[in-house]
Amino acid sequence: MTRVADPQVSFADLEFFTQGIDLDPILKRICEILDQHPKIAKLVGKDLERGLKKPSMGRSGMTAPQVVRSLILMRVKNCDYRELRERIADGYTLRRFSGFCSRRVPKHDAFNRAFNKLRPQTIQAINDLVLEAAIELGVEDGKRLRVDTTVTETDIHHPTDNTLLWDVVRVLTRLIGRLRTLLPKPIDNFPNRTRSARRRMQAIQRMTTRQRHHQQQKKYRQLIKITQQVVHSARGVLERTKDQCAVDLMDDLVIGELRKKIDHYCQLGLRVIDQSSRRVLKGEQVPTEEKIYSIFEVHTDLIKRGKVRKPMEFGHKIFLAESARGLITQYRVLEGNPSDHIHVTPSLERHQETFGLAPDWYSSDRGFFSDENIKACQDIAVKLVCIPQRGGKRTSQREALEKSPEFKQGQRFRAGIEGRISVLFRGRGMKRCLAEGRERFELLIGAAVLANNLMLIAHLLNQTEKRHRRAA
Repeated sequence: MTRVADPQVSFADLEFFTQGIDLDPILKRICEILDQHPKIAKLVGKDLERGLKKPSMGRSGMTAPQVVRSLILMRVKNCDYRELRERIADGYTLRRFSGFCSRRVPKHDAFNRAFNKLRPQTIQAINDLVLEAAIELGVEDGKRLRVDTTVTETDIHHPTDNTLLWDVVRVLTRLIGRLRTLLPKPIDNFPNRTRSARRRMQAIQRMTTRQRHHQQQKKYRQLIKITQQVVHSARGVLERTKDQCAVDLMDDLVIGELRKKIDHYCQLGLRVIDQSSRRVLKGEQVPTEEKIYSIFEVHTDLIKRGKVRKPMEFGHKIFLAESARGLITQYRVLEGNPSDHIHVTPSLERHQETFGLAPDWYSSDRGFFSDENIKACQDIAVKLVCIPQRGGKRTSQREALEKSPEFKQGQRFRAGIEGRISVLFRGRGMKRCLAEGRERFELLIGAAVLANNLMLIAHLLNQTEKRHRRAA
């Protein structure tokens, strides 16, 4: 689709502008920030044109400013695609903010396709531009820094061996059924084992603790055997039908995609069978890096943080660094479940690159403590290193430091990032990622941080303007 940067203003748009519609003060200020930094729209435009042979030809699509403003609006309102489309179509102010004005608002799936074209690196670059704008406007000086880690969940059910085996059986059976309807010749020798697999899975889930000691392995052997038969039969279907083609070209393309999906889930099914056999039948302790927690979100990690209410979380660990004004200056989606203390030195280096100076205060919880980290902060002249000691006996000097008023004040400052994480979870949709794939997961985190920073900068600028008015 063509992506016109500045579409021609119609007479209906002129009439729309003369209605005297005033934006919300926060949205109005965000509009001004985006208008003053056209590089943001250019970065988005490059992603929208990625993969197109002739971007200047074809029917018109959403422009880059419309896409980036709609993405920000979706995170600000914390809504899904359908609700986003309805809100923009029904509201004059949101039409003006998103740039659609009097033009027709596209359907929800158009927003989905546009957002899927964006890359996490692009959102990271936009966040860096917004942070630079905050420094230029005098909103942030980087004197204080507080850091923490949290977990954003992926959209999966609680993983157990029996439910993963059941997922493999039902998904492969469904895909083979779709392939059967498209191929010109019928598919033989593929039994439907969903009913028997579901019964074994439900029988395992309903077992009491006493029954598990005597009956669990028997049921698991039956379920694993059924899953092996389904995977073997699915691979046999792929082998027997590799030369079959459909008459219609579109059906032929669909058949190719289905074959790729069936092969993909067959490989995942073998991994699930292997880990279930090792864990349940052989009693092995499968290493965390070899485990698979979902056949739909393979990138999911198991996170254990010692939380009483949630001892295990399934998703990705997120590192966040926040300034005294509430701006998220750094964010990273981490691999696995690394210890928190490894993030201190990289965060200090990144802070110096951004602001050109070391922070006066560096606050975190005890998970970030290590002697090397304390020394690294002191080497770059951090005035207050507020990281409580983790474990071990405190020296009299260390105990006096942690009881000092300055240290306690630094810990009160650190507690502020917990509130920021709560805002990101409840208000920006960062608690659970409903999108599929690692890239879209990172895109959600970046978009939530972008909406948070833009709203905060807009609020601070509005407060400064109010103070100037009162003084005048």
